[in-house]
Amino acid sequence: MTHIYGIKSCGSVQKALRFLDAHAIEYTFHDFKTSPVSREKIEIWAHHSPLSILLNTKGTTYRTLELKNRDLDDTGKIEWMSTHNLLIKRPVIEYKDKVIVGYDESHYQGIFHS
Repeated sequence: MTHIYGIKSCGSVQKALRFLDAHAIEYTFHDFKTSPVSREKIEIWAHHSPLSILLNTKGTTYRTLELKNRDLDDTGKIEWMSTHNLLIKRPVIEYKDKVIVGYDESHYQGIFHS
């Protein structure tokens, strides 16, 4: 089963959900706002995707928390993401043995149609 993580109001998440629906790919959706992900889950994702991709440095939460001014190591980044899930770039999709971060239709085509 494919699992997609994010928030419903996120444009990238909405595009990903439309893509999956259009290609009849079954999935379960996990909303960060109602079901936050654990530190352990983020650590698993970090083994499959670099933290430089997983940490959303362009979002409002990142700017509001002023994380750019902190010298965070990987442990610190994971800690912040686990307490503030909105710092995670969206969507995160678990598909087979892959973790896909963000929305890129051409990338999705290669993954979901291979």
